[in-house]
Amino acid sequence: MATIDFSEEIPALRATLASIEKVTDLDALTRKIEDLEAQAAAPDLWDDPDEAQKITSALSHAQAERRRVDELGSRIDDLEVMVELAAEESDADTLEEAESEFAAIRRALDELEVRTLLSGEYDERNAVVTIRAGAGGVDAADFAEMLLRMYLRWAERHEYPTKVMDTSYAEEAGLKSVTFEVSAPYAYGTLSVEGGTHRLVRISPFDNQGRRQTSFAAVEVIPLIESTDSIEIPETELKIDVFRSSGPGGQSVNTTDSAVRMTHIPTGIVVSMQDEKSQIQNRAAALRVLQSRLLLLKKQEEDAKRKELAGDVKASWGDQMRSYVLNPYQMVKDLRTNHETGNTTAVFDGEIDDFIEAGIRWRVQQQRETGDA
Repeated sequence: MATIDFSEEIPALRATLASIEKVTDLDALTRKIEDLEAQAAAPDLWDDPDEAQKITSALSHAQAERRRVDELGSRIDDLEVMVELAAEESDADTLEEAESEFAAIRRALDELEVRTLLSGEYDERNAVVTIRAGAGGVDAADFAEMLLRMYLRWAERHEYPTKVMDTSYAEEAGLKSVTFEVSAPYAYGTLSVEGGTHRLVRISPFDNQGRRQTSFAAVEVIPLIESTDSIEIPETELKIDVFRSSGPGGQSVNTTDSAVRMTHIPTGIVVSMQDEKSQIQNRAAALRVLQSRLLLLKKQEEDAKRKELAGDVKASWGDQMRSYVLNPYQMVKDLRTNHETGNTTAVFDGEIDDFIEAGIRWRVQQQRETGDA
């Protein structure tokens, strides 16, 4: 006996897909692919390896986006045929398979639909994520490392390339801070809802009395700037220090002063970079991240000024946005959306799509209510 009314649900799937296709603008996407293919076919493409990498990566992402939409259309067609066959032959196994495929298609459409809600100025960019240990001592440093693994596993599940750009290890365990880049279409728009204060409650593995400990970590997400962005920083506004890169416990991983710490004097923003092998490369990487932070700061100031002029003083984000409770019960709960799950192990293993999607939908709703959409 079917638990799904396919006569209603299949047309609903098609309607959702049609809406996604309209927002995605498949004609524009096709033109973009053709233009990138022409650039990728140029005989002098690899004369500039960095530019070539950007072109081929953009082409791959655009083709994948188009393929996802096309494949969903084909899967809905196949589902309809499967349902018809199951009905004609009263085949319970085929009907069960159809219900499973319907759920998978619904999930894929939900993911694409959430993507259409990302329309911010920088949402399409790569993301630079920084995690900093907060209050809670060694537990907070350990929590920061747990969050790093969570986000890297999330990116791995989606086959998004990541690159750890800077790591500051805590003395006993865990991390004081870490910065990494996620390279994927809409990485910033997707991960931006993860920004805020995260709280962990558990029996501390570092407390010999086995007491429950609450610790905090801050997550910052910024868009990575592109060469076309106009953020100029005068040399007089920069203080640059160089030092040796090091690993856990102070073990030297570089015998030269290649790591760079860049301070923007007017704002006090500090960026450290030690992933690259040379000081020049680390300096360039640090400058890009600093420019990204200044770009976002500029936008935030403009948004705040606009809200002030409009008389809107309501804060849209609280300090504590998500709690991870491991004792006395198992629960991860987002305090903005109220989305929650008892499967804490899966969350720390990177299964956070539901939280991200709920956050994006919540943010859009908040923007609509305040007239910022």
